[in-house]
Amino acid sequence: MASAVAACLIASPVLAEPRHGISAFGELALSAGFKQLPYVNPDAPKGGRITTLGTEGRITFDSLNGYILKGVPAQQLSLLFDTLMVRNQNEPDAVYGLVAKTADVSADRMAVTFRLDETAVFSDGSKLTAEDVCTSFTLLKDKGHPSYQISLGDVKSCTVDAAYQVTYSFKGSNVRDLPATVAQLPIFSKAFYDANEFDKTTLTPPVGSGPYKVKQLGQGQFITYERREDYWAKNKPVNRGRYNFDEIKLLYFRDRTTELEAIKAGNLDLREEFTSKSWATEYDVPAVKEGRLIKETLPDERASGAQGFFLNMRREKFSDIRVRKALDLAFDFEWTNKNLFFDAYQRTGSFFENSVLRAAATPTEEELALLTPLKDKLPPATFEAAYEPPVTNGSGQDRKLLRQAANLLSEAGWDVKNGNRINADGKPLTVEFLIFAPTFERIIGPYVRNLKLLGIDASIRQVEAAQYQERLKNFDFDIAVQRFSMSETPGVELKAFFGSDNAETPGSFNLAGIKNKAVDALIDEIMQAKDRKTLTIAAKALDRTLRAEQFWVPQWYKGAHTLAYWDIFGKPQTKPRFGRGVLDTWWIDAAKAASVKRGP
Repeated sequence: MASAVAACLIASPVLAEPRHGISAFGELALSAGFKQLPYVNPDAPKGGRITTLGTEGRITFDSLNGYILKGVPAQQLSLLFDTLMVRNQNEPDAVYGLVAKTADVSADRMAVTFRLDETAVFSDGSKLTAEDVCTSFTLLKDKGHPSYQISLGDVKSCTVDAAYQVTYSFKGSNVRDLPATVAQLPIFSKAFYDANEFDKTTLTPPVGSGPYKVKQLGQGQFITYERREDYWAKNKPVNRGRYNFDEIKLLYFRDRTTELEAIKAGNLDLREEFTSKSWATEYDVPAVKEGRLIKETLPDERASGAQGFFLNMRREKFSDIRVRKALDLAFDFEWTNKNLFFDAYQRTGSFFENSVLRAAATPTEEELALLTPLKDKLPPATFEAAYEPPVTNGSGQDRKLLRQAANLLSEAGWDVKNGNRINADGKPLTVEFLIFAPTFERIIGPYVRNLKLLGIDASIRQVEAAQYQERLKNFDFDIAVQRFSMSETPGVELKAFFGSDNAETPGSFNLAGIKNKAVDALIDEIMQAKDRKTLTIAAKALDRTLRAEQFWVPQWYKGAHTLAYWDIFGKPQTKPRFGRGVLDTWWIDAAKAASVKRGP
């Protein structure tokens, strides 16, 4: 019956003409028949190995399944799996055909039909068919990480129409982004997961259809991906000039100090530096002065998103906004930036920092049209100038702001007794910062001292990486540091970050535990926006609403990538606007690699 319904959909006049790509608002920068993505060198040589790091923030791994809640997966597992379509990193949301030759999106966007390339195969030589596509969807929706269950909640079905054709059907009103969402799902081998349990952690390399396969690994220490010479799609327009390294080796270290010494010694080829002090003071070595080890800053045009100290409002002590405001007032960014960061950063204030979606000043008439009907569910500050974090005098202990914080704590019922903040039940106000690496201690330490001046029993708890991830998944923390990157066309992912339905879902990204129906309504407005102007208005309204709740202490951003790498690479003349481009567009320059002297 489902196949018959899908066949009717395909024949229906509401379906548009097949297209080579999809975007949320219909615009595509690349015409049909394009030869390559605009930021690659189509003649880049293949060969060599790059040795770099697993993604910052993960210092171990115990699984090769990155699509479930269990375990800590190795990084860059997406290299193993193709998708129906792939991003052009120069456009905000456009995707172009890879496994799918074309996509038909219905005029009402309630369905999309993909016609598959019949030459697609998995790494074991088996055909990639529509059955594999729909099986992958089912596994992700039913057994995948909660983030997939959230993003696929309004995907009603995936129907196999023919051996090389599938139709996705949607429900509800938040369907604008769903065609591109399902187009970017990893495609798994049905045969492999008929024989292996999907929802279990494993170190068995999966059968994939992507440009790389797992060559070797040491659990928690390293993983090496090997480029597949038999990769079926290596000459596709979206892949021309990409995936040039024969091997990609990711090393895992226990701390950033060891990482830094590894790049200087020549044991790493490339490292992105995330510590401003190290970038400013710890690369003063002959290799840098002589140009053998290059320091380069690349522009990052992505929205910087939200990085900060997230307060767990599931805990009673943080339920009062006056307590949360006091914690905000006690953090001295100006002192931190000058004394610890060498003035390398700007203050984050918005959840859409460094983007046109950032709210400013008072709400516009268009924003008020969205906010006013929700007034009874919103803090009064929502209708004032968008909240900005306080600017201190840079002393490290701004007495004026600390007095304001003390008054707020007293108003909230936390009085001082023998130097300690105590509530009416005689319980002290305790605050614990959860971290997994010692790097943040020098930043949090001065903050803790200010909190202690206010009578708060503040402390830092460092745990190993796996325990840290587990505690975040189960919301077992007071305050955690996190960064959430927002896309240039935000949509369903906002539910994972801020939606009420996910406040108690283990593994969700709603760390603060936000439950606000007005926030949910504004997220729906963003997801239903039919043009960029409407989306921008709704995003600004959401931004000012979230900022008025003050469930975080905003940190900082720099809008750039700071890379250190040995002079062995070639790279395209331009980088992608919304990506770093290293692993998929750079290559090894054989002449440079043969002549460069590594080490001090």
